[in-house]
Formats: sequence, C-alpha cells, structure tokens
Amino acid sequence: MVMHVDMDCFFAAVEEREDPRLKGQPVIVGADPKGGQGRGIVATCNYEARRYGLHSAMPISIAFRKCPKGIYLRPRFSLYSQASLRVMDILRGRADVLEPAGIDEAYLDVSSRGSFAVARDLALGIQAQIRAEEGLSASVGLGPNKLIAKIASDHRKPGGLTVVIPRRVAEFLGPKDVGSLLGVGPKTKEHLEGMGYRTIFQLLAAPEAKLVQEFGKFGSFLWREARGLDDRPVDADWVQKSIGREHTFETDTGDLEKVHANLRDCVRAVHREMIADGHWCLTLTVKVRFEGYETHSRQTTLKLSTGSLAQMESGALALLEPFRRPGKRFRLIGFSVSGLVPPEDLLPLG
Repeated sequence: MVMHVDMDCFFAAVEEREDPRLKGQPVIVGADPKGGQGRGIVATCNYEARRYGLHSAMPISIAFRKCPKGIYLRPRFSLYSQASLRVMDILRGRADVLEPAGIDEAYLDVSSRGSFAVARDLALGIQAQIRAEEGLSASVGLGPNKLIAKIASDHRKPGGLTVVIPRRVAEFLGPKDVGSLLGVGPKTKEHLEGMGYRTIFQLLAAPEAKLVQEFGKFGSFLWREARGLDDRPVDADWVQKSIGREHTFETDTGDLEKVHANLRDCVRAVHREMIADGHWCLTLTVKVRFEGYETHSRQTTLKLSTGSLAQMESGALALLEPFRRPGKRFRLIGFSVSGLVPPEDLLPLG
C-alpha cells in the first residue's frame, strides 16, 4: 500500500499561516506583477485566487489582469523549506519508508498496516497532526501503488482523503481525462485527444503497439498507466533533483553589469536554499533567454561537490561568458544546481 501526501497550495498556505489577515483573500506567490507589466510567473496561488482562473506557471501579467485585487507576494523559500522539513518529520514517523517527492509532497509505503481500513485511519491521523502542529492542510491519496496514490491525492482537494482499493482501480481511473496520467503534459494530452482518447477508459482501447508507434518507449508507459500498473518502489534514497532561480528583466537588456548582478542574486538565493536543505552540489547550470524567446543553457560538473558561494558564483559567471554576444539583449537569466549530495560526501567523481 502506498500513500501520497500533497500539501495544499503550500507556499500560499504558509504565507496565510504567517499572516492570518490573508485568509479568505486571493493570495498569489510569485513575481512582482508591477501593475500588470511584470514579466515573471505565478509560483503558486490559493483556491480563492484559482476562482479567478489563476494557476501555477501562469505569466504574472495575465494573473494580474484576471485578479487585480489579489495579494501578490514574493516567494520566501527559506520559510517554505523550514515548514517542509517539519512536515516530512511528521510523515517519516508514520511511514515504513518515506520518499519525499518535492518540497510539498511525499510517498509513504504503509504496507505494514495490513489493510486499507487501517491505512485510512493512519492518513486521517497524519492530516490531523499536520493541521495541529503546522496549521496547514494536506490532501492524501491511498492506493496499491504510487501512480494510483498520486492521482487519488488530487481527487478531493483541498484537505481530502481518497482511498482506492485494488479491485476499484479501473472504476476510479476510467472517467478521468488522460491529462491525469503521469508524464502527460499539454502537448501529449492534445496528441492523445487528437487520436480520439479523451478519457483513460477510452485509452484502454489503444493497442500498446500503436502507442509505442506514436510516443516511442513512453507509449508502453502510457499503456501500463491506463491499467493502473506501476511497479516503482517507494524509495527512501530519493534526493531532490535540483534547486534553481530565474530572473526575468522588466525590459530586454544588453547591460552586462545588470545581467551579472541578477545572476549573482540567483546564485545567492540558490545557495541559501541548498545550505538550508543540508546539501552541497556537483553540477552548475546557467540558463539565458534572449529577446524573441531564444533560450540556451550551459552546465558544468565539478570533480568535488561544493557548498562554497564564491565557487558557485565564479562558476556561474564562467558559464555565462559564451553568451556575451554583440547585439543580443537578455530577457531572462537563471541559475540552478543539481547532483545534490550531503556535505560530507566528498568523494571525487571517476
């Protein structure tokens, strides 16, 4: 049995907890909207904001036009990381095996509970403990594998609990749209719908060979997902894949001093979160977007992991150097780290 715990509107919920005056108002965490002229995106928003049609990754300018009276807040990642660590401690104490899947979600192997009825009581207890100790809401899905648990946690948001026992998997999945399946983004969903598959029930009629022909190896994965099949274990050795920050300039700029300054700001923000999470990194990546949305990235992998801000800054500036092109104006600059390891893991690569 697998449980998936998904914190509801996590960043916005933490902000509401810190300032109760925000409750009941549309709260949007993300870039500064600058009166509708901002050029970043929405990181997350609460359900009051979603009633206006807002959602994560929406351009902040569009969000402001839809909801000009919303409360727009800049992200405070160190605050969210601290709350996440405390929630994960709660989950770790209730799980046979815990696999954090991000700052606001995790999978729990709860097979030792023996039955879905007992595991359901455990889920209710987890939700109550998170509310009592952290003042936050979590949605929970419980199923025979990670796929079903993940889809189930999204079934009754916010604060819901959905239990899907093995013999009801097909009944649960069938009416859902194909976009509910893992790995199915907007383009894949559009492709599937163009083939006549709008619901998972309809997708069941697709021969595996046809899906492989259309999507390659991912077609076999889709065929299995439509049947609720997933043999991935809950993995206690999961580590966060990357930490990154981006800055979108108010107007495209060719001012390299300004680009350098904002890249350093991104590096510092990433460094703070990385250290707060107890990680060092092995790989540094710089992303640039020029006017016209031409986007490039470069990365380097170090021989030894690092937690040095100075080394990360110098590495980022070196990666940026090839993008100094006459006449090119920058729209966005970004920095991320991956290959995250504990600070004591100092073995050289190769």
